[in-house]
Amino acid sequence: MRKIKNLIFLKKGFTLLELLVVIGIIAVLIGVGAVSYSTAQKKARDAKRRSDLKTVQNCMEQYYTTNSYQYQDLGSDGDDLNASDTIQCGGGKTLVVVDPINTTTYKYVITNTSAALYKITATLEGGGTFVVENLQ
Repeated sequence: MRKIKNLIFLKKGFTLLELLVVIGIIAVLIGVGAVSYSTAQKKARDAKRRSDLKTVQNCMEQYYTTNSYQYQDLGSDGDDLNASDTIQCGGGKTLVVVDPINTTTYKYVITNTSAALYKITATLEGGGTFVVENLQ
């Protein structure tokens, strides 16, 4: 009977090696999860930028059809769209765009602006650029 009690007492808990293996596995899983999460966040912000540019393009086209077939002047070549910039859409609607990572400046560069054409470029975090331009 005494031997059984000693065996039960000796089998309580985990060895140091078992604990280190489990901690190592958990650390690897956390590292992989953190990298995946960061990548997913960048892709989501880039998707938001693309969506916002498409919304700006739709707004510009509405303005074009309701204002004697002229586009709204968004600024000079190379200007950035800022959070304080309001884009006029057709029918009296307005649009304000805010960058998903920086709430003060939207890093969209406007080029070739005139009443006849426009081109807006966004630099994506995942690399590359996304461009929308006049449809007319």
